[in-house]
Amino acid sequence: MPRNYRDEYLKFHSSTASKKDRASRNKVRRAAERNGIVRKGDGRDIDHVNANPRDNRKENLRVVHKSVNRRKK
Repeated sequence: MPRNYRDEYLKFHSSTASKKDRASRNKVRRAAERNGIVRKGDGRDIDHVNANPRDNRKENLRVVHKSVNRRKK
């Protein structure tokens, strides 16, 4: 059965909480790019150690390879 992207968006991605989480992740990524910590296309992610995307304290952030960050549960 193929994925229904529209249904997936309506159920999860469009919620207020998801939008705020995504905005927070984007904000910290942009700041890291401005500071020269990461570059577009470098294959690295900004990891939130405690898995809370709105907790952007410096001690809660680390740069890891995207395969490490995305397999974390």
